[in-house]
Amino acid sequence: MRDDSRSEKRPQPDVWTGRATNRVQWLLALVGAACLALGIQLAVSSAWTSGIAPLVMSVVGCIAAGLLVLFGTLAFVHVAVKVDQKCLEIRCGHIGVPRRRIPLDEVAGADFTPHVTPCQWGGWGYRWRPEKGTAVVVRRGEGIVLRLWDGHTFTITIDNAESAVRVIRDRLRPTAAGRI
Repeated sequence: MRDDSRSEKRPQPDVWTGRATNRVQWLLALVGAACLALGIQLAVSSAWTSGIAPLVMSVVGCIAAGLLVLFGTLAFVHVAVKVDQKCLEIRCGHIGVPRRRIPLDEVAGADFTPHVTPCQWGGWGYRWRPEKGTAVVVRRGEGIVLRLWDGHTFTITIDNAESAVRVIRDRLRPTAAGRI
């Protein structure tokens, strides 16, 4: 007897979710918190002997740098991807901002890429490069490359990217056939 279990199509979940995390970002967030604490320490315990202008510049500089680094890194400590029947949603950080929703009828195709690096995109975060497209890069490793009908691409680093690509491709078949 023949085993037909391999030829059967595996059922896809109604909603696929995935995520990628960068633990190094937590260290950078600690550096931002340290800058913030230094600015507060300067403001509270300074002797004010060197004049007000240098002190204010030091305090404001430390606090501004601390807030920028702290919130800039926490926004991209992880990325979450959700694929349902109609769209793909990308949310960054703990509060989900920045967020992008891409309707699946705007997606021409999806590809798996085993090696996405921050260096390819100019660093971590939400990136845009005219020759490459747009990306959300929170760590190096596997990712998804979406090819959109308008000619642009959107790359996302995500764990279990091959599974995400299968789900997206299965949901694109009826849309792609109707588009041509």
